[in-house]
Amino acid sequence: MMAGLWWQQLILVMCGGALGAAGRFWLGGALLRRLGEGIPWGTLAANMIGSFAIGFLAVWLEGRGSHALYWRAFLIVGVLGGLTTYSSLMLECLLFARTDRNALMLGYLATTLVLGLALVWLGARSSAWIRPPM
Repeated sequence: MMAGLWWQQLILVMCGGALGAAGRFWLGGALLRRLGEGIPWGTLAANMIGSFAIGFLAVWLEGRGSHALYWRAFLIVGVLGGLTTYSSLMLECLLFARTDRNALMLGYLATTLVLGLALVWLGARSSAWIRPPM
């Protein structure tokens, strides 16, 4: 029984991951065309959207019964795992540092971390505020 549940969740994670990765690819390209390549806006936007969404979903899915397990696998682990890009963030910081753009690197990193923390909190608060009582 447990093996079947694990496989179901794995399939949901893989499907969600594909959607999240495709969304990140699209978002990165769209922002690159609009805003240029001075700052990796796509990575920043993906991380900020993911921060808000993960805070929102974590609270929204609390106590939602057995189906929440599947939604968590698909949305949080899959979609948001594929969308958010903290490994890309670290690589971009390394590239900034290697090209002597340390001030830009520190500003970009600080913005990502501070805004990401604020948005995960805001997502959780928003979900708690609009979630209907159980």
